[in-house]
Amino acid sequence: MIGAVLNKIVIHFQAKDTPRLVGARLVAMVAVGIALFWLSWLSTSMAQPAGPQGPLPVSVIEARATNIPNVFEITAQAEGAKETEVRARVNGILLKRLFEEGSRVEAGQPLFQIDPQPFKITLEEAQARAKQTAREAVRLKLLFSKQAVSRKEFDDATSLNEIAQATLKTAQLNLDWTTVTAPVSGITGRALRSEGNLISSTGDAGLLTSIYQINPIWVRFGLSASDTAQLPGGRLDPTQNSSVELLLPNGQVYAEQGKINFQSTFIDPKLGTQQIRAEFPNPKSEILPGQFLRIRVTTGMQENVHLVPQAAVIQSERGFTVWTVGPDSKVIPTPIKVGKWYGKNWVVLSGLKDGDRVVTDQIIKIRPGAMVKPTVVPLNPLLPSASSGAAPAARAKDRQ
Repeated sequence: MIGAVLNKIVIHFQAKDTPRLVGARLVAMVAVGIALFWLSWLSTSMAQPAGPQGPLPVSVIEARATNIPNVFEITAQAEGAKETEVRARVNGILLKRLFEEGSRVEAGQPLFQIDPQPFKITLEEAQARAKQTAREAVRLKLLFSKQAVSRKEFDDATSLNEIAQATLKTAQLNLDWTTVTAPVSGITGRALRSEGNLISSTGDAGLLTSIYQINPIWVRFGLSASDTAQLPGGRLDPTQNSSVELLLPNGQVYAEQGKINFQSTFIDPKLGTQQIRAEFPNPKSEILPGQFLRIRVTTGMQENVHLVPQAAVIQSERGFTVWTVGPDSKVIPTPIKVGKWYGKNWVVLSGLKDGDRVVTDQIIKIRPGAMVKPTVVPLNPLLPSASSGAAPAARAKDRQ
């Protein structure tokens, strides 16, 4: 048929065109003919019915109820066990900073020097005044014993001497306070005032730096309503056998075990979480105040739950679904309710029963009612670890 069409086209061209033009157009028509032939063959081959296909081979796991510990991985922030502000107690010009910022200092170590000269002058005046009143008190005491002065004169001299002695002590104390010392031992923060600044003993102008005690270190975190809903009684019970681990930024588990030392009795209205604090030994100063970490709390048990591989779970706007294989080897979409990730598996809270066969591969090739050839494979119950559990748990929390 295609040849007849080409012959008619060539005869038409020969009747009207020159031999040279006929040759060029003949080449073009041959190319068109080849293309038409290819398309005709392709449509014919596609129209042929496909041969019969057998059931799709799939791997399945058999659902078995189990009990697993409650494991929470939450972003946390470290803070010093004691964070002490270092403040000036007198007003004056800051002359020197006597420590290295960020270094360890001991209690009583000088940190700042405020100009002491005005206070030295005040002290000298107070000393002179105290000596004068002391002499006057002694003299009037002698005269009073001889009935040479009245009782009132003697009492006034005694009171003036006591006031002068108290003023002397105050002047000495103010002079001592011009050297600002560390109230506790710990790691210093940065200096908040520079040399030459006018220091005031009131308000923020008196804050010079802070000292942090970081051994032990405290780590603060919060449990959301979805977290606490999985716990017996809806809250973390510190009397239960719980373990607290810290995950470092490099993914490794911190060598020291922690313990919970504070649990708020109310929900923070701004964050919607229950604030909790754990304490960790920090002998090598590996954890610094303000550092963001991840904390793993294992407490209590989740009973009668099922574990399903992550690859077997389908998430859509309607929720979570798995393919299960019925008695007739046909697949059935089964809605489930999931909790968190446990290792490389989803924790299925409801929707499955013991013996259900859950498809774990060939997910995108399956359609409802499709025939499959199931092969039972063992579940890999990989437990949460520093390398495999941290990131999945974080993503699972985001999905909830």
